[in-house]
Amino acid sequence: MMTLFRFFGVILLITSGFFGSVDQAHAEPKQTSWQVVEQGVAELAAVFKANKGVYESDPQLLYSNLDEAMQPYVDFRYMSARVMGGRYFRAATPEQRSRFAVIFKDTLVKTFGQGLINFDYHAFDLQTQSGETRFVDQDNVVLDVVATDGKRYPVTFTLRLHNNEWKVINLIVNGINLGLTFNSQFDRAMRDNNRDFDRVIANWSPEQALDELEEREVNQ
Repeated sequence: MMTLFRFFGVILLITSGFFGSVDQAHAEPKQTSWQVVEQGVAELAAVFKANKGVYESDPQLLYSNLDEAMQPYVDFRYMSARVMGGRYFRAATPEQRSRFAVIFKDTLVKTFGQGLINFDYHAFDLQTQSGETRFVDQDNVVLDVVATDGKRYPVTFTLRLHNNEWKVINLIVNGINLGLTFNSQFDRAMRDNNRDFDRVIANWSPEQALDELEEREVNQ
């Protein structure tokens, strides 16, 4: 089960808090939220299939290609700000915010690539239903990951409409909100390191939170 969390750990953030809602009613988005998820998942799967053979010899090439494929579909800067949380985001300098955004993206892309290598999935089953969200400029799209043994794992994508485009800002994997998980990790790291932004940013890794999720799954 844990490799599923690593598989989707690239896309996450807390879905309420610092940023407010923006009225997008005046413009029709270029694609629906459902179409964005459908196209994004298909493109990432294709990029991975075309590049997985280089993983052993040049893993960075796989990560770079996955990073490029994700850019149109994932709002990494928004996500990183929400993972920091409103209090810490406001206290950080612009340089620290930008540095964390880069590290956040790079570490999640790497985690995602490793998850793709290790998780033995069979298919993605994109559902048609959407769920209620807190803001009018957000939507949820549900996808089931079908493993090779036939077991299905539900994944809920939360998307945000900004500048007339839907982009992914959070995932709930098998009932566990990855955004909340990473936000808690950042808060704990800040408290453990005496609110030292530079140290927390330099040592940031999604592996810590994902390892905790793995242990929780094993002990259930």
